[in-house]
Amino acid sequence: MITVSDTARKKVVELMTDDGFDATTDFVRVGVKSGGCSGLSYDLSFDKSHAAEDKVFEDNGVKIIVDKKSFLYLVGTILEYSGGLNGKGFVFNNPNAQRTCGCGESFSL
Repeated sequence: MITVSDTARKKVVELMTDDGFDATTDFVRVGVKSGGCSGLSYDLSFDKSHAAEDKVFEDNGVKIIVDKKSFLYLVGTILEYSGGLNGKGFVFNNPNAQRTCGCGESFSL
């Protein structure tokens, strides 16, 4: 499961609304793909539907879908949002990552 912090929930709802999605019925798709300076990178998007093999769950009022392969890399991850001086954006606090890059957008196991 992926946990969603309060600050991330607020930003997700805001961005979904701006993009024409409904946070009460639509999903945040979280995934992992090859690439980035550490080998794997995070992928975050909005989706109106999910495939039968997707993992579907909800935390803090946010409906999340994760493909089966990515789920293995993301179990226990906390999705946060940082709006500080050092940069703005979603932050994945992934307990499975053994190494992350300086920007926090990629990781390796």
